[in-house]
Amino acid sequence: MTQLSVIGLNQESAKSLADKLNQLLANYQVFYMNVRGFHWNVRGEKFFELHVKFEETYNDLLLKIDEVAERILTLGQRPRHAYSAYLDSSQIAEVKDVHDGRECVQQVLDSYQVVIALQREILQLAGDANDEGTASLMSDYIKEQEKTAWMLNAYLG
Repeated sequence: MTQLSVIGLNQESAKSLADKLNQLLANYQVFYMNVRGFHWNVRGEKFFELHVKFEETYNDLLLKIDEVAERILTLGQRPRHAYSAYLDSSQIAEVKDVHDGRECVQQVLDSYQVVIALQREILQLAGDANDEGTASLMSDYIKEQEKTAWMLNAYLG
């Protein structure tokens, strides 16, 4: 007999989803710290607009970090919380000493491409597991971030 989680999902499926969400959490945490660094260190003629945009971006990432961690808990699992674990499992690399605005924007765009692809994987898994909560979360993130990626790409010309 299949064991169900407290929210009615197959426990094995819930664990698989939580593992992928932990991978997403790691990517979000590294992405967040990179954008904080861009916010603090960006220089050049576009400083004022990029400084504000990076703050808006890292505030949004911080909200998503919390939502993803809470979804992992809802699935009956534990979110990773050590930065060393994030660095080990993140596809997004830690970025150091970047202050050129265009390079910062390109790094943000590249990071969005990574999380969008991972969220699509999670969306598929969630659909297979009949996990509407995770699917809805990923769908919302993808829709929002695809538009942001388009805008960042347009900014870069």
